[in-house]
Amino acid sequence: MWRKFIAGYFAAMLGALVAGCAPVAPDKVLVLTESPSYGAMLNQSSTEALLSTEDNGVELWQLSPKTLKHRWQHGAAGNESVELALSQNGEFAASLSRDSVALWRTADGAQVGWWSLPEPGQSIAVANQGSLLIALVDGSVMSLVGGQQKLIRFLGHSEKVNSVALSADGRLALSGGNDYRAILWQASTGQPISEQQFGARVLKVALSADGSQAFAADAKADARIFATDSGKEVSRLRIKQRSLTFSSARFSGDNQLLLTGTPFREVMRWQVSDGKLLTRWQAGLSTRPQIKGAVVYSVATSDDPGVAAVSISSSGKVEYWPQR
Repeated sequence: MWRKFIAGYFAAMLGALVAGCAPVAPDKVLVLTESPSYGAMLNQSSTEALLSTEDNGVELWQLSPKTLKHRWQHGAAGNESVELALSQNGEFAASLSRDSVALWRTADGAQVGWWSLPEPGQSIAVANQGSLLIALVDGSVMSLVGGQQKLIRFLGHSEKVNSVALSADGRLALSGGNDYRAILWQASTGQPISEQQFGARVLKVALSADGSQAFAADAKADARIFATDSGKEVSRLRIKQRSLTFSSARFSGDNQLLLTGTPFREVMRWQVSDGKLLTRWQAGLSTRPQIKGAVVYSVATSDDPGVAAVSISSSGKVEYWPQR
């Protein structure tokens, strides 16, 4: 699988070099860690970053000025987290390992809860009120609703679920799996609303903060945006490569743009209305030679009008990409 992805990546890079397009350097770079990073997440406005490292557990950083706000351990055995999530309002942080999930309040750093999982966890999302959505490898999705007082087990997928997303209010859930489907459903009841059929495994999904727009992409080059109220397609990303996979995706606050990251260092900005690629950047590598490549874990917009996008990758770098 990864051999095909890498071949497509190098083909794209070769095309850029032939066309004489030199990579654009970021305006600013913050290095949060020199250790191997398991996962990271930016908040919507890129003022904070959640980071999971081999040495220091789960850390919440304020980015300007660069300040460590909280440091947590996911479990008693040390740091085991494989994926992180921040709520849209920034009030909750969540950490997922293969066998458990933890939730913290960001204001005071207090742990809200820690739960064992019935099956290995794959992906996680958290809503503004602290509700959690967890994808499991057995094809099910757990929805811990309303302060973890109500558990919903969604069984709409027939194979492993790779990615989940929640609207900010926790009302809508989106999941994508190995059964070639992306399913939109009600997080509070587990009732499906609509679904999208793909020609390959669905690896990444995302919901806009207001829940009106959804994004789903498969393992080849089918990446589409659709309206959640009707299920109708808004656009498909104009991907010219034979395969392009995404490790992160986020809508801008006004839903006009979609920001994506790939496992191969690429940060992209797309126009939602027609799927046009507007800008493409390349994330920097780690200064430690033993850390190969750079998976773009999270992308976001910025309140700074001179910044088009912000990314954080497995290199431990937060990079600010210019409007120009």
